[in-house]
Amino acid sequence: MSQTYKAAGVDKEAGYEHVERIKASVKRTQTANVLSHLGGFSGLFELDLNGIEKPVLVSGTDGVGTKVKLAYELNIHNTVGIDCVAMCVNDIVCQGAKPLYFLDYLATGHLVPEKTVQVVEGVSEGCIQSGMALIGGETAEMPGVYQGDDYDLAGFAVGVVDKDKIITGKDINDNTVLIGIPSTGVHSNGFSLVRHVLKNTDLNAEFENTGKTLGEVLMTPTKIYVKAVLNLMDHVEVLGLAHITGGGLIENVPRMLPEGYQANIGFKALKVPAIFKLIQETGSISTDEMLNTFNMGVGMVVAVDKENAAQALEILASEGAYEIGIVEKGDQGIIIQ
Repeated sequence: MSQTYKAAGVDKEAGYEHVERIKASVKRTQTANVLSHLGGFSGLFELDLNGIEKPVLVSGTDGVGTKVKLAYELNIHNTVGIDCVAMCVNDIVCQGAKPLYFLDYLATGHLVPEKTVQVVEGVSEGCIQSGMALIGGETAEMPGVYQGDDYDLAGFAVGVVDKDKIITGKDINDNTVLIGIPSTGVHSNGFSLVRHVLKNTDLNAEFENTGKTLGEVLMTPTKIYVKAVLNLMDHVEVLGLAHITGGGLIENVPRMLPEGYQANIGFKALKVPAIFKLIQETGSISTDEMLNTFNMGVGMVVAVDKENAAQALEILASEGAYEIGIVEKGDQGIIIQ
C-alpha cells in the first residue's frame, strides 16, 4: 500500500492553512525596513542607522517554558506568544538596545490551525508592543516528539544600540538607587513549580474578586518593558537594568552590578501580588525559595543615580514604578531584608 506524509502524522494542508491564516497578523507588524515577505526562505531587514555612529547588534532568544502546559489545559493560546516575545526583548533592552525584528519557532505534534494561529497572533501582538517587525519563523509538525496537539514555542529577537551607549552597569556605585517596575504577575517563569503546587486547585474558580479565573490570572502575559525603558533612557542616564526572570531578584539583580557592590532591597517595600501569596501558602514554600524562583511583583529593575531617582520615578509613574532599594559596597550580590 502506498504511504503518504499525512499517514505518517504530518498534515501539509493544515500547514498551508496555518501560513495563510497568520499572514494578516504578521502584516500588522511590518515596517518600511522589512524587505521580505511571508513564505520566503529567509527574512530581510534593512538597517536604518540614522543617529547611530557605532551600531552594535544585540540578540536574545528564549521560550515560554512549561507555561504552555497550562495553555493546553485551559485552552488559552493567544497570550503565550506575547510571553515569548517579552522574554526576548526584555533581555536585549537591558543593554539599551532598540528591538528591530523577531522570528518565532513553533513545534507541535499535530498541527491544529485554530490553536496555532492564536499563538502567532500573540507573537504579533508582542512585536507590536515592542515596536518591532515579525519577519519570519518556522512551524514544525513533529508527531512522535510532541504528543497530540501539544506544542512548544521559542523565539529570537535582534536589536541595535550605539556602542558608546551600551548599558553595562559599570558606573553603578554606592550612590545608586534601585527602582522596580511592576510585573503583571507570574510572567513566564517557575511554572513547573506553579503547576505542581496548584495541581489540585480549581483553575476555573474566580480569583480574589478580580472577575478573572485563577487560570486566566496565571496566563496573564509577561509585561513588555521596551517602550517604557527606551523613553526613560531619552531623559535620564540609566546605569543598569535587570530583567527579573527565572532565579528571581536574587539571581538577576547581581548580574548588572560591578564587582565590589551589592544590592540592598527591602522585602517590606515590595508590592507582592496576591497570586504569589496563593502559590506560597498552597505549597508551603519558603520566602527564600519564592524570591529565588519568581519575580515577586517586580519585572524589571532600573539602576539610576540618587540625583536622578525622582525624575525617573516621575517618568515611570504610569508604569507604577517605585523605589525598592539601594546599591552599597559589598560582595554578597544581593541582600533582601
